[in-house]
Amino acid sequence: MSAEKDRLGQPEWKAWGPYVAERAWGTVREDYSPDGTAWTYFPHDHARSRTYRWSEDGLGAICDEHQTFCFGLAFWNGVDPILKERIFGLSGPEGNHGEDAKEYWWYLDSTPTHSWMRWRYHYPQAPFPYDELVAENRRRTQADPEYELVDTGVFDDSRYWAVTVDYAKAGPTDLCMVVSVENRGPQDATIHVLPHLWFRNTWAWGVPGHDKVPGIRAVDGRLVGTHHHLGTLTLSGDGDPTPLFCDNESNAQRLWGAPGRSAYPKDGINDHVVHGADTVNPDGVGTKAALHYVLTVPSGQTAELRLRLSTVEDGAFDDVLAERRAEADEFFAELTPDTATPDEAMVLRQAVAGMMWGKQFYHYDVGRWLDGDPAGPPPPPQRRGGRNRDWVHVNNADVLSMPDPWEYPWFAAWDLAFHCVPIARVDPEFAKAQLVLILREWYLHPNGQVPAYEWAFGDVNPPVHAWAALRVFQIDGSRDYTFLARVFHKLMLNFTWWVNRKDADGDNIFAGGFLGLDNIGPVDRSAILPVSGRIEQSDGTAWMAMYALNLLEIAFLLAERDRSYEDTATKFLEHFAFIADALHNKGLWDEDDGFFYDVLALDDGQRTPLRVRSMVGLLPLAATTTLGQATMARLPDFTGRFFWFLKHRAQYRQVVGETHVRDGAEGRLLAIVGGDRLVRILSTMLDENEFLSPHGLRALSRYHQDHPFTLELAGASYTVDYEPAESTSGLFGGNSNWRGPVWFPANYLVIEALRRYANFYGQDLLVEHPTGSGTKISLDQLADDL
Repeated sequence: MSAEKDRLGQPEWKAWGPYVAERAWGTVREDYSPDGTAWTYFPHDHARSRTYRWSEDGLGAICDEHQTFCFGLAFWNGVDPILKERIFGLSGPEGNHGEDAKEYWWYLDSTPTHSWMRWRYHYPQAPFPYDELVAENRRRTQADPEYELVDTGVFDDSRYWAVTVDYAKAGPTDLCMVVSVENRGPQDATIHVLPHLWFRNTWAWGVPGHDKVPGIRAVDGRLVGTHHHLGTLTLSGDGDPTPLFCDNESNAQRLWGAPGRSAYPKDGINDHVVHGADTVNPDGVGTKAALHYVLTVPSGQTAELRLRLSTVEDGAFDDVLAERRAEADEFFAELTPDTATPDEAMVLRQAVAGMMWGKQFYHYDVGRWLDGDPAGPPPPPQRRGGRNRDWVHVNNADVLSMPDPWEYPWFAAWDLAFHCVPIARVDPEFAKAQLVLILREWYLHPNGQVPAYEWAFGDVNPPVHAWAALRVFQIDGSRDYTFLARVFHKLMLNFTWWVNRKDADGDNIFAGGFLGLDNIGPVDRSAILPVSGRIEQSDGTAWMAMYALNLLEIAFLLAERDRSYEDTATKFLEHFAFIADALHNKGLWDEDDGFFYDVLALDDGQRTPLRVRSMVGLLPLAATTTLGQATMARLPDFTGRFFWFLKHRAQYRQVVGETHVRDGAEGRLLAIVGGDRLVRILSTMLDENEFLSPHGLRALSRYHQDHPFTLELAGASYTVDYEPAESTSGLFGGNSNWRGPVWFPANYLVIEALRRYANFYGQDLLVEHPTGSGTKISLDQLADDL
């Protein structure tokens, strides 16, 4: 066993990690406006001066798992109007395609315990063009490309700093760091480097039991932070830097023209370094502090700073760096397939690094947020009727896997489920803990709904958590039945919520709304329609069929140890049959096109198929599994009921009754799509003028490039056309696009489904690939090719 794998069994090694978001401004949690305008209520311009209520942000930042102590870096090139303390980007209203980070940084490495990490950032030597980036992107339309930092010319002649930070743990709370600052420019240049240590502000809000103020002081050139619960932490560094101190308190005078809590507020170090102001505490104490280095570096040369953040130093600095890097190499060598090329091995390693750097401390007490803090002014009364008002039970203070530390610094329910599958390859315990956590009482609604994301917890994400739990269970060696049982019971509550809330007519056709696919339809599927009716969703119904099969498979596994689960397995088998049959027979399948479509069902009985060829019509493929004789032999009660169902409910044989003999054994296919309909859908999917691209399956058929779909509704026109790059739609902020790009998770589900079909049909079903080529291959070969 490698040293890193051994550490995975010691939770204390994860006590510190890159759990600090890259953006806390512009988030829902920090929004106390009456109208829910989060981007404008707390803009980037406030971030250097205004205390965050719920969580922190920073550059290359790390913290403990409760985000009490924080460490991060700041830089100044001598000409910028502010310190570079956080990644800059455009807010949702500022970007011509929504919010967008306008900087360049990379997650180069990380082990799952964060015993070794590497991060890189490129900082211009010329003035950072904050105003230019905002003004030009505001000027551009959704049809224009985005204006990026490199377009401004600030990197011309390589006039920038390449900052690389290596992090190595000597122990769980002893971190050695090397900051390498390379001058890529043609001339000697000077840079200010300010490693920061600060406390998240937990004391200013009047919350009982949280009023004690910690402190940082200078001791022999080091920063020594003391917390009443966590003890003492020291930041030390090379050379003779200047310690600077202020407080993590808002600069109320700058922000609101009012007196503040501290004479040396949060932006004190910024104002002192950039403007020479007397805004740092001369007494050398505070709740935010930095070691100030001024480095002049010749062209093409690199300066190094060695820093140590520790409770107790344990091990020689250089030895720790060398050992942890070697152990990381050993860990990834074991993980990487022998057949991988060096480039593929690098992609795998950096992909893992991205997942590990995406772990963030997330704090949001909705009840407290709605009521306001005891020490603060009461929030506007409109908030009681606004966002997340029905989710007062939510009270999060956990490390979660986020979609992105800057663009999406909040959990998204189905993203998290997908994250857990690759994470399980390197840290199965964390992956399992994430799935258990999202279903706990302080997340899951009492009615069974999983919270979607902080912008609207009540939106609906695809129910992929049972699928993720199965995959994580299998990746972990198919041995943790306790984990499987824990999530299974909560998932049954969620499944029931779907049935009760999203099946409007009780006919097994589901209308889930948004379902994570943003602008895939002609109208916002979460919004109230301008006519009386609803959209019956092919993908919503397919997700539920897949959900039923996932829970069926989990019930099979649990029934091997507890026969009472056989009854539950029978329930999900039959529910799958009802849903799958409805997809075929309630108007979502179009026999002429050989494809599934959403249907606009009006209250007057009129039904209109929304003939958009999109991932919506391919997702029914994902609802499939096989049932073999060995499983049926182990579960006699289930098997007896199964055959009764086939005999007495003959109308469902199409979706649960297809049999096939391979290698002398009979198997059964449980699937929405089989036989001729499967071949017809695959023919469309594998057409290069439809879904098949050199990079995977498009989310929307290229057919719509020349044949846009238009829906006339209540005197307005709604159009879907093929958009393979940025969205030209304003739906969901214009930041996400399902009208052409290849989405990996959806592709992954289709590829998995093809392998299950291949397990059933073997070489007896061949398909043309690509469509029109005359070349026929097996479904296994097709899955490999995709």
